[in-house]
Amino acid sequence: MKLNAYIGDDKHELKFEQQDRTVVATVADRQYEIQVNEIQGGGLLLIDGADIFECLIASHPEHRDSFEVHLRGESHQIRIEDPKRLRSGEAAGAHDHGAARIAAPMPGKVVRVLVEVGQTVDAGVGLVVVEAMKMQNEMKSPKAGTVITLNAVAGATVNAGDVLAVIE
Repeated sequence: MKLNAYIGDDKHELKFEQQDRTVVATVADRQYEIQVNEIQGGGLLLIDGADIFECLIASHPEHRDSFEVHLRGESHQIRIEDPKRLRSGEAAGAHDHGAARIAAPMPGKVVRVLVEVGQTVDAGVGLVVVEAMKMQNEMKSPKAGTVITLNAVAGATVNAGDVLAVIE
């Protein structure tokens, strides 16, 4: 999965793949293989070779794509942007016909299903919430329409690319 992370005005391109508790992350030209373990209190223990880091991540309720990350005694405000989702959202706005398939961006667990089959939704309305690595990602409708397919069930595990819902 490819993402853009903004720390202040600095943009960082990220690519990562998750295999069980190991994440292979590429930032610019540097690659990291990090073991990720949940710890008591909602934090993460990140193991990079011989280096061990405790990390706390807090999401902002009013800005679902922004997080406060506490690492090495410092706090960082980080905004995450999925370039693929931006492109699909632009395309949906430009071509308001056909079905929009909403897919899981990464492996995770469905936390909540916010709609039902047959429900009419507006563009930008939340459909499904998927949690991966202690971060919740609300999957939103890229266009106004009707939910014609819903493959998400609360508590179910999903893989990257699994179609969670279809809006027509």
